[in-house]
Amino acid sequence: MAARANWKGHLRLSLVSCAVGLYPAVSSSRELKCHTINRETGNRLKQLMVDSVTGDTVDRDDQVKGCEIAKDDLVPIEDDELSEIALESTHTINIEAFCRRAEVDERYLDKPYYLAAEDKVSREAFAVIRDAMRKKGMAGLGRIVIYKRERVVLLEPYGKGLLATLLRYEDEVRSPTAYFEDMPDGDPTAEMRALAEELIARSTRKFDPSKFEDRYEEALIALVKGKAPKPAKGKGKGKAKAGAPNSGNVVNLMEALKRSIRSENGEGSAKVQPRKTKAKASTPSRKRISGKALAGKTRKAA
Repeated sequence: MAARANWKGHLRLSLVSCAVGLYPAVSSSRELKCHTINRETGNRLKQLMVDSVTGDTVDRDDQVKGCEIAKDDLVPIEDDELSEIALESTHTINIEAFCRRAEVDERYLDKPYYLAAEDKVSREAFAVIRDAMRKKGMAGLGRIVIYKRERVVLLEPYGKGLLATLLRYEDEVRSPTAYFEDMPDGDPTAEMRALAEELIARSTRKFDPSKFEDRYEEALIALVKGKAPKPAKGKGKGKAKAGAPNSGNVVNLMEALKRSIRSENGEGSAKVQPRKTKAKASTPSRKRISGKALAGKTRKAA
């Protein structure tokens, strides 16, 4: 497999066991990496761990985990002491129970991983567990120690493997009561609801994640390329800034809904298109002129 396993161990259902590997299902890597630098020198900065009292820099070998039992009262815990209290879930995901996937509140879902058999010997046992879960329409619940913490994991068939999703604990999920209790119920008219339903119907389509892009990162990349000291030839023109939607003189919800319907119908689009085409056609000449003018000013200044 291309990716490196974040965790290796065994998957066990009663007496059936197989070697498995846990692989990240999502990526947090970005196309553009930014760092904190010195404004004066342009050099990258590095962080140092310092003693909060003495202010002295502390080497990595002298750094140890400390658990707080009272304010400013910390108990040091060494790595070998953590190894002594290792749980079974450190090396084995034991499926303790099964449930319907729909019964799991979406708020408890944390981070997804792919769970796959690690060798040919384990594939048959792995397939037995996977296919049995798929036929019964069930998801498994187990425990795993990962990143020095035991987590509950939800297992469900996914293609030829299993999707293993780490779950949050109950005390990590906030109750919505404090946020929703003062929210008014509202009393929309039948006409307003009908307009909103029409907008939903017109915008309903199959979910396609490829249609969504990180426009902020694209704008950031364009900004960085524009400020780069060695601009490459044939580089595409920067995108225009995305401004906030113009609300015009909308004074009530009904008018906003009606304007949305008119917008969906394409009213006024014929007037907008020529302006966009004209702007695109004139952009290169304006930029070439401004570049020459800037060069002339630079020579005069010199």
